[in-house]
Amino acid sequence: MVRALTGVSFVVLVAALAVLPASAAAPKLPPLRPHKTETPPTIDGALDDAVWKLAPSETGFKTWRPDMGQDMHQNTVVYYAYDRENIYFAFRCFDTEPSKIKAAVSNRDNIFTDDWICVNLDSFNDQQSLYALYVNPLGIQADSRFEASNEDFSVDVVWYSAGRIDAEGYAIEIRLPFKSIRYASKEPVEMGIIFERCISRFSESGTYPPLDRAQGLNFVTQTRALNFEGVRHYTLFELLPAVTYGRTSVADEGALRSGSDQSDLSLTAKYGLTSQLILDGTVNPDFSQVEADAGQVDFNLRYALFYPEKRPFFLEGREKFAFAAQSGDPLGDVVHTRTIANPYLGFKLNGKLSPDDTVASIYAMDELPEGSARDFAHFAIIRYKHALSEDSFLGGFLTGRFVGAHYNAVAGTDGQIRATPAAAVGYHAFWSRTDPGSREGARDGHAIGLNYGLQTRDWIINIYAQDLGRDFETETGYLTRNGISRLQAGFLPMIYPNSKLFLRIDPLVHFIEIRDKESGLWETTEQADLRLILPRNTSVMFGGKYSTEVFLGRRFGRSGIRVIAQSQLLKQLSLVFRFNQGQKIRYILDPYQGRGTDLIAETTFQPSENFLFDLTFTYSDFTRSSDGRKEYDYTILRSLNTYQVNKYLFFRAIAEYNSFYKELMTDFLASFTYIPGTVIHVGYGSLYDRTEWNADERAYVRSDRFLEMKRGFFFKASYLWRL
Repeated sequence: MVRALTGVSFVVLVAALAVLPASAAAPKLPPLRPHKTETPPTIDGALDDAVWKLAPSETGFKTWRPDMGQDMHQNTVVYYAYDRENIYFAFRCFDTEPSKIKAAVSNRDNIFTDDWICVNLDSFNDQQSLYALYVNPLGIQADSRFEASNEDFSVDVVWYSAGRIDAEGYAIEIRLPFKSIRYASKEPVEMGIIFERCISRFSESGTYPPLDRAQGLNFVTQTRALNFEGVRHYTLFELLPAVTYGRTSVADEGALRSGSDQSDLSLTAKYGLTSQLILDGTVNPDFSQVEADAGQVDFNLRYALFYPEKRPFFLEGREKFAFAAQSGDPLGDVVHTRTIANPYLGFKLNGKLSPDDTVASIYAMDELPEGSARDFAHFAIIRYKHALSEDSFLGGFLTGRFVGAHYNAVAGTDGQIRATPAAAVGYHAFWSRTDPGSREGARDGHAIGLNYGLQTRDWIINIYAQDLGRDFETETGYLTRNGISRLQAGFLPMIYPNSKLFLRIDPLVHFIEIRDKESGLWETTEQADLRLILPRNTSVMFGGKYSTEVFLGRRFGRSGIRVIAQSQLLKQLSLVFRFNQGQKIRYILDPYQGRGTDLIAETTFQPSENFLFDLTFTYSDFTRSSDGRKEYDYTILRSLNTYQVNKYLFFRAIAEYNSFYKELMTDFLASFTYIPGTVIHVGYGSLYDRTEWNADERAYVRSDRFLEMKRGFFFKASYLWRL
């Protein structure tokens, strides 16, 4: 009955596509032509330089959030200029209530609860990808790369910004060196651009040029051309030497004893074969984890936790490895570089071979742990893309991990076709071969996916179909499950009431049908949610689902309810709340049904522009359905406290208590970053257990007191040298 209802619902969704009005894309505007200057502006946030009196300007920003095409609450003017070496932008962001502007002196990429502006730059004007350069009113930066419907904030581009708040609102200046981005080796240089502004207290974002309601939020196809003449075409050369030192101490019979000191020298080099094709190499790279991974519940899991890539060598060009028809689950990535755990040597080639052809490749020698049969695992990864019209493309992957006679290889193709201004069709087809190098023989598998996505002002519709073979594996990627066929459909109409409180109402409905190939059993998910978009960056979503899941040949219930809310309650205080309650599975060899709660609550308090206090509470429990016995509850309490002296220097203290393991972690960091690459970090951390050493039993036993079990100190310094 449930599956029949899902099938009917799916047919209704597909039929809805046919009745949505077809719209042509808005006509293209003529190219913007920035002022070429011989006297560059001083990047100080004061728009008093002569160049801004000569530079052309644009205004007329229109909203894209919460509604599209409306006048923004406040006016914005943006200026643009350039010289042979740099692009310059200036924003005058008017605000009739400057005391309500949300801004803080924070570390990089931590500004998205603030007001901000953004320069979305398609540096090849090919509608395939964007650089996004964000700045808050005090000049603090964030940046990202957007490609294949995926925005990756792990990238760090070298650019310069300054901002200041005044009686009229705030002003921002930006200098972007041409050598920091990739662009076409031709004359004139053609790029594409969308300027953006966010006003936090109104839950409002807008752009110039305005986004077309018929195309929704597809930024890459709606940029306006930006042309430069007389730009310097150069050969990029960078050296990044780094030195690290670390010392660890470990408890032995209840007392800390110093371990061996570790010191390393490393060198990373970047060479521009052209202004659009870059070769990177590294020897003995330092991948010390400056920002520790936040604690996650790691008990009673069906598959391993996902941790994002943060290591500098792998970040540039990382967005190129996103593939079409990627739903995130169960095949999250074909290339997830954290599978390269401890690289000794690495090379990357990233950029354009021609105006329509892009390549991204990695080779790495990964040191294996002591005691392994081999010293190294070898990784070889190649990604190729051929651009078609608009944001359409065809591409291919070839990845491999080799350890002696053992290997895993994945090869395949993917692509996206823009069917209408509002809709696109994507696909991927991958084949894997895994040979353990033993008598077991090689195993072959496949992963095939197809999706249809439509987005306008009023509708978002996504339909996915996937099939993963039982023996599909990727040792270079992230895969949670294989041996399934999967059909998913999501439907979201957006309603815009005439209300000052409810800015938008989003009913969300989605359906998932999965056939487990091993057992032949079906899984079903039918979920309905209601999301309310309110002022002050506030949203509340609540709903419920009927759901089943197959595990080890048996079907279990996963039905439940959820609530997700976030709000900038005050200028200084924000809250995030996620709550799930319902059926769970005990993932052991003899699984059984249970119920439980998962909860994450986070509050951020910013009493001044320089101080930030963040407290996160994570909770999970499990109660056996058969007898009502609670088997476990798991709590993580994490406190992150930062004092940002200025945009370059901060001091941070983290304390995290894990009640399940009875562990307390402390972490202290002093960090100076002039530009990405030129950094000094000094860190100190400890791990405490609720335990004590029992000399009579010669063993550790539980205790109410904390005992320091590990201690670590590290120092890192690097300098980016550019020609």
